[in-house]
Amino acid sequence: MTDPIADMLTRIRNASASRRPTTSMPYSKMKESVLAILLEEGFVSSVDVSGEMPKTLTVTLKYENRQPRIQSLVRESKPGHRMYRAATELPRIMNDLGVAVISTPQGMMTNKKARKLGVGGEVICSVY
Repeated sequence: MTDPIADMLTRIRNASASRRPTTSMPYSKMKESVLAILLEEGFVSSVDVSGEMPKTLTVTLKYENRQPRIQSLVRESKPGHRMYRAATELPRIMNDLGVAVISTPQGMMTNKKARKLGVGGEVICSVY
């Protein structure tokens, strides 16, 4: 697999579209930190790490009035075309109603937090 983050986002999109309560995927630290941001922002209900080797991430999706909380989940920076932005050029998703996940030298964070701290980085994905 060349892009495990894109695979994770696709699994979440597919589970959400078919109204599944949970989805699972192979574990990685980067996936766990992206999911922690989605959990913090209220897009998913819970994230669980289970198993020894290989570890598995299980994501419980969130629904409001039988509609998925995640309306759009897009991979921005791809392996063939990385997208790096300065703090002043970070994207605003749906006029700051959504979030972009940014990988910075200080760790993974939302575009709002990175803008506040004045750091740029790689734009991983956008969610609303």
